[in-house]
Amino acid sequence: MTDVVLAAVLGVLGGAVLTILLLLARRLARGATDLGSDAEQGALRALHQASLAAPHLRAGLAAPDVVKAARHLRVLLGSAAVAIVSADGTVSFDGPSDGLESAAVRIAAQVTDSRRRQVFPAPGPDDDLEAVGAPIVVDGRVVGVVVAFAAPARAALVRAAEEVADWCAAQVELGGLDASRTQLAEAELRSLRAQISPHFIYNALTAIASFILSDPARARELVLEFADFTRYSFRRQGEFTTLAEELGSIHSYLELERARFGDRLRVTLQIAPETLATVIPFLSVQPLVENAVRHGLEPGEGGGEIRIVSRDDGTHTEIAVEDDGVGMDPEGLRATLTAGDDGVHVGLRNVDTRLRQLYGAEGGLVVETNTGAGTLVRMRVPKSQPLHDPLHEPVTS
Repeated sequence: MTDVVLAAVLGVLGGAVLTILLLLARRLARGATDLGSDAEQGALRALHQASLAAPHLRAGLAAPDVVKAARHLRVLLGSAAVAIVSADGTVSFDGPSDGLESAAVRIAAQVTDSRRRQVFPAPGPDDDLEAVGAPIVVDGRVVGVVVAFAAPARAALVRAAEEVADWCAAQVELGGLDASRTQLAEAELRSLRAQISPHFIYNALTAIASFILSDPARARELVLEFADFTRYSFRRQGEFTTLAEELGSIHSYLELERARFGDRLRVTLQIAPETLATVIPFLSVQPLVENAVRHGLEPGEGGGEIRIVSRDDGTHTEIAVEDDGVGMDPEGLRATLTAGDDGVHVGLRNVDTRLRQLYGAEGGLVVETNTGAGTLVRMRVPKSQPLHDPLHEPVTS
């Protein structure tokens, strides 16, 4: 419910921001000599400072980067100094100190106890700085306090400090949602890895064992392919990879399956070279290939062909995996993708869910299939994904 309310609030705020920016853009279009009213310019400056502060609040109020947010919020409020005090007592301060940091801690304690905005007079005749403290409340809990110092603390600053505290709360909540999405993505990857291990590993080891006496050299090659496949599938780094890296893992997987199927498994690749560097979600194509082998070709006695195609589609790379196997019931597959786990097509459902989370409702898998008619699965991935660089992702467990 909180997510829904937060989304609604952010939608309203987003509409207001868009309206302001459109008005400013229209003003700018009239020429450099007409830059809008003072109110419009002030709104633009406020939006700019807020946008600069936002990323530094997403990791929580005790994170080291919060001091950078305090710097931008001080400019936004036009105050002499600003402190953001987290619930655990961490102080992120910007401005001349002169004992203000310890004062901010005392103010934060009182505001946290009262759970409401408060104005504090100057502590003595030699100090003209007054203070405003406003609680940062997330899910009914005070997670921190914004403290602004000014001489004097006018009514406008009092109202603005409260609005800034509410805005900070929204940023902290968004950071929590980002963390939840990351945890969910990691859980889904662990689920995919668990699905790979029991069925495929048993078959691969059985196939390798069958060559140990009859063809030791082939057995050694398959052991290396198995090592490459498992090293990639169970790697600890990041949620994204490149199409080239995923195809390398798919090659190892198919070599191991060929050891079982022999000539009954035929593979055709049509890969546009310019698509190889495309950033894709880790383990997003390999499960489609495994699904084609396990549920398309394996049930039939004659094996069949798998085609893997990638092509440049303007702003996107389109990747398709097709088999000429037994196919699937369309209604049953639709129920699997939209309702839940049938214990069979887990890989398809997992990939479809991750793609929709990353690229929106229209970014999921497109599946064309019917009983006895084979299966074609397509995915479209944006070619430009600056936030998903696999070379700069954090290492995850």
